[in-house]
Amino acid sequence: MAFEELLERAGGVGLFQALQVATLLLPAIYTPFQMLLENFSAAVPDHRCWTQVLDNGSATPANFTQEALLVVSIPLGPNQQPHPCRRFRQLQWQLLDPVMATNWSEAATEQCVDGWVYDHSAFTATIVTKWDLVCDSQGLKPMGQSIYMAGILMGSFIWGLLSSRLGRKPMLSWCCLQVAVAGTSTTFAPNFLIYCGLRFLSAFGLAGIILVSSTMMAEWTTTQRRAVTMTILGCTHSMGQMVVAGLAFTLRDWQDLQLAVSVPFLAFSLVSWWLPESARWLLITGRPNRALQELKKVARINGHKEAKKTLTIQVLMSSMEEEAVSARAHHSVLDLFRIPALRKTTCTMLMVNFSAQMSYYGLVLDLQSLGRDIFLLQALFGAIDFLGRATTLLLFRYFGRRVILAGSLALAGSCILANGLVPQDLQSLRVALAVLGKGCFGISLTCLTIYRTELFPTPLRRSATARGHQQEVVIMESTWF
Repeated sequence: MAFEELLERAGGVGLFQALQVATLLLPAIYTPFQMLLENFSAAVPDHRCWTQVLDNGSATPANFTQEALLVVSIPLGPNQQPHPCRRFRQLQWQLLDPVMATNWSEAATEQCVDGWVYDHSAFTATIVTKWDLVCDSQGLKPMGQSIYMAGILMGSFIWGLLSSRLGRKPMLSWCCLQVAVAGTSTTFAPNFLIYCGLRFLSAFGLAGIILVSSTMMAEWTTTQRRAVTMTILGCTHSMGQMVVAGLAFTLRDWQDLQLAVSVPFLAFSLVSWWLPESARWLLITGRPNRALQELKKVARINGHKEAKKTLTIQVLMSSMEEEAVSARAHHSVLDLFRIPALRKTTCTMLMVNFSAQMSYYGLVLDLQSLGRDIFLLQALFGAIDFLGRATTLLLFRYFGRRVILAGSLALAGSCILANGLVPQDLQSLRVALAVLGKGCFGISLTCLTIYRTELFPTPLRRSATARGHQQEVVIMESTWF
């Protein structure tokens, strides 16, 4: 008898599982807030060089309009708009004459030695405006996001090891506390270097929340209900994508937004203490008495009164002996490549995962390239992602995993390829294709998450899942560069 049957003796899926899922979904809905935060907090507004004649009130001539002063102060860029990174050394009054409008040379310009003036119509402040991450410093923005992703990558390694040694519950509580403290401290970072360091710590903790919460959810859920649970988790992430759009629309200052997405994790850290430790982990690590207490607690919440008689130490030890031996065996990532059939499955899944994740994050991490109203775009992306993930369960009833995965990827790829052929001025069509592609990627990624747990043997499942998660983070870093 394996742990699955012990869960059935504890009531199977009941009130406890519903309460546990609801509790774990609280930090899950805030996970996209952290992941997508810099779509808004690091948005690049329109900007130009600061000039004395335009921006120093006492030096502004009274008989000229702002438009005229802009013409003589700032050269035109490649898009025939005021150049964001150059200004004239001397005022070019001859440019007010249409005949002389092109009579200037590059030598007459200089860099923005006195700083920049930003358009605050969309955001009152972002990290770009705070630390002038534009022009020669524009490469610092993707570097900061890449440092954040490096924190998630490292966290996915470290927290996986620590949760196997120290338990799921304490690691989840600590990770929530770490995200709360590091995220809140980021708000008051005095410079960009410290900002990146605190974002790294926040990402490090967030990786633990993602990894441990999904593990706890899976270990307290029967196999028959696992697909439903993982789909609900995916839909919650989609809801988070929608909510973050509304939150960013309301809070236009990056510091206010940073606080709003960080402080709630302190409450999540406190709430997580009611969750029982994983009984399966307790049994595998040789703590049957505590495992029995947790199973009886779950049975009591589920209203399964017979568990007091049917759940004993002897039952637990006999049922978990074989699984404990298997779990204690040392398995490495190399085991995924030793058997030819397993090697073929692993390589195929990694290739499919790479293709889907690269395109998915290429869309969601660069909203400004698709249009100016990034709030609406984010809300649309979240809504279509929710619809796609929710539809996956319905599709599972009529089609196999391979058909759904191949079909959704083919349709998503067609949308992305077609988008590349659409002219820039047809903005509505480009957005429609991007949104449709995003929805198809939502279906494919949900299918991948469930399919991956079904294709690999139990002892190797965590290694396969971890490789997929780590590959996802590397892809997210590559997408930013």
